[in-house]
Amino acid sequence: MPPPVYILLGYLLGAIPFGLLLTRAAGLPDIRSIGSGNIGATNVLRTGNKALAAATLLLDAGKGAAAVLLAGLLAGRDASLWAGLGAVLGHLFPVWLGFKGGKGVATAYGVLIAAAWPVGLASGAAWLIAAALLRRSSLAALISFALAPFFAWALADPGVVKLALAIAVLVYARHHANIRRLLAGTEPRIGQHSSSKA
Repeated sequence: MPPPVYILLGYLLGAIPFGLLLTRAAGLPDIRSIGSGNIGATNVLRTGNKALAAATLLLDAGKGAAAVLLAGLLAGRDASLWAGLGAVLGHLFPVWLGFKGGKGVATAYGVLIAAAWPVGLASGAAWLIAAALLRRSSLAALISFALAPFFAWALADPGVVKLALAIAVLVYARHHANIRRLLAGTEPRIGQHSSSKA
């Protein structure tokens, strides 16, 4: 089957808005009405519920990994990479939410871990180190995904390099408001409540 089929498969998995579903099930306000307005784990953490934030992180990463692994089982390596790209697109632009989704960080890590686990783990480690030192989740993500293509070049095959590059472009595009705030010095630190809707 052609690549669009596997992009669609990944997209449908990636578009599952776990952050929104979990916070609704817990009786919390619509996650899109607080903090950054995004549906990912960082914004779920702003509700004060660390368990829900952790669950969102794991499920968002899991759907990215599931897309890669499922497509790989069905049609092999190339299909798995296309599905991984689709999963990130689905999380960023879910059709169910008017194409307004999250920032794609956890889902992208899940995709990279499933596609080439050394690359995913190295990228995740880069996030942890940057977050610990700089205390800003968005900046840690930007650093991590800037490094991901280089990790892929050193640790994986050209297909993963291309996937990591595509993911980096998408993550940077989705973080455009964070980049503006970082440059202005107004980006909130990890655990700090944000009044911004960007």
